[in-house]
Amino acid sequence: MSKPLTYADAGVDIDKANSLVQTIKKIANNTPRSGVMGEIGGFGGLFSLNLSNIERPVLVSSTDGVGTKLKIAFMTGRHDTIGIDLVAMCVNDILVQGAKPLFFLDYFSIGKLENDVASAVIQGVAEGCRQAQCALIGGETAEMPGLYAEGEYDLAGFSVGIVDNEKIIDGSSIRGGHQLVGIASSGLHSNGFSLVRKICFDTLGLKADSFVESLKGTIGDILLTPTRIYVDSVLSLIKDQPVHGLSHITGGGITENIVRVLPQACKVRIRKGSWDIPPVFTFLQEAGNVELHEMHRTFNMGIGMVVIVPEKAAADVMDRLRILGEQAFVIGDVVERSGDEPQVMWMD
Repeated sequence: MSKPLTYADAGVDIDKANSLVQTIKKIANNTPRSGVMGEIGGFGGLFSLNLSNIERPVLVSSTDGVGTKLKIAFMTGRHDTIGIDLVAMCVNDILVQGAKPLFFLDYFSIGKLENDVASAVIQGVAEGCRQAQCALIGGETAEMPGLYAEGEYDLAGFSVGIVDNEKIIDGSSIRGGHQLVGIASSGLHSNGFSLVRKICFDTLGLKADSFVESLKGTIGDILLTPTRIYVDSVLSLIKDQPVHGLSHITGGGITENIVRVLPQACKVRIRKGSWDIPPVFTFLQEAGNVELHEMHRTFNMGIGMVVIVPEKAAADVMDRLRILGEQAFVIGDVVERSGDEPQVMWMD
């Protein structure tokens, strides 16, 4: 008789997966938050809502991934920061509506489970949750032989936050004269990496460990700079400042993201040169011979979050952001829009 087959013979190691769950439990314990019930390992994550200070609670949710930035992690063998990116892409999205992140779940899928890699990824997720002041309460780790190339995996996340209905920031109160305050990004964040990889590895022929003098580091390290999480700064800001609109600058850049919060009767004027553009964007533009318009609709170009406030509050908002450790710039203003004019104007 032939040897009886097991799930491990088909490429799925249940014992290794169970061992990883125990590791993840310990990691999740480093993201404590009031409301968490139970621990990692159940069929669902439990969270008890404290609504004592919220009159009309509204839950806000978002799901996202990190796109082909994962390819840089595969190339470098560094997996400890990509989880921060994952959390950032989700929590920054719910933050723009004034929501406080409560909890996070992740989905990690790989062809052959390597516990060291998986643990590093989840450690990054936990660090992102710590920065976002939310709890990692569950997730899914899937071993799927034959679906991914060797050494590759996929990663997705899901966040839930809460905001009082009366305090939802939806842009409806934005008016002409309001100022646009841009908060600096930490670099590329997690968008545009298909173009980044084409420029760096196809056009220039760089390797992940190639040192780039103008960037003062290896290209792999520069590209893996984690996405900035704005939760602490923005939640502190909106407590006592009149924030009428927020825009997370992700895929599509300022041009396409700012319009998502603008009333139809308004348009914005963005002043070129009003903020410091990180060297990585100049490097990519020159190396790839990319037109400026294409750069602005692909990358954040150094602005990760835009705060829209009344003109009289702009100076105080700038001061507060700097005290909170953010680099901030007044990058434009809001004016009335006529007819079907474009909602974004770039001014020299």
